[in-house]
Amino acid sequence: MTDAEWAVVRDALPVPAWMNGKGGQPEGYCHRQMIDAVRYLVAGGITWRAMPADFPAWDRVYAFHRRWRLKGLLAELHDRLRGLVREAEGRDREPTAAVIDAQSLRAAPSVPRATSGWDNGKKVGGRKRHVVVDCLGLLLVVTVTAANVQDRDAAGPLLERLRDRFHKIVLVWADGGYAGRLVTWAAEKLRLTLEIVRRSDDASGFVVLPRCWVVERTLSWLMRSRRLVRDYEALPEVHEAMVLWSMTMLMSRRQARQRA
Repeated sequence: MTDAEWAVVRDALPVPAWMNGKGGQPEGYCHRQMIDAVRYLVAGGITWRAMPADFPAWDRVYAFHRRWRLKGLLAELHDRLRGLVREAEGRDREPTAAVIDAQSLRAAPSVPRATSGWDNGKKVGGRKRHVVVDCLGLLLVVTVTAANVQDRDAAGPLLERLRDRFHKIVLVWADGGYAGRLVTWAAEKLRLTLEIVRRSDDASGFVVLPRCWVVERTLSWLMRSRRLVRDYEALPEVHEAMVLWSMTMLMSRRQARQRA
């Protein structure tokens, strides 16, 4: 990170428990070093043991990443950065509308067969990440499933998480893959309007769908991080954390440029 970007991240860092008198002890490494190391791994797609010698030992970096994932510190950092970006764009911190979509990925040999599958539509074997973003394309919630899980089946639990975390959201846009009983279920159980953006019958080839292009752009942003081009993680939860790290890089860089 540049000094300008670190200033953005430092202001958004979660407060450690030991500073609030809740126990624990200060960490042995600088947060800037550790965050830089994890971001290097996500952006470059390297393995943990291939961590360059300029960073702390790989097992210490891995322990930092694991602790932040399990304690919810990574999610807190991500949400704070998203709030800063939304405020800089003249938006309220909590969105009122969202867009949902999914993306299938090939799985590495290290991915267990129990958590992977075959997407017959995309002809891809591996996993599928389901995301919900706001109207700026910033991530709200993400979940990773086997590739053979239908978009509609994964959307139910994903929308429930969205409702629990963002009470102001009343409208969610989706493509034709989410049509059917899910629309009625979302309205009755979650009080969410799931609006299906349909493709025109006269259209041929690639067509940009209104509203839905926002989430497609977010999925392309994630593909800039080499660790996310394929699924290398043994646990789906770890892949979800890698998605959060990728989005924190995008948001902190954007904030640093705007402040400059």
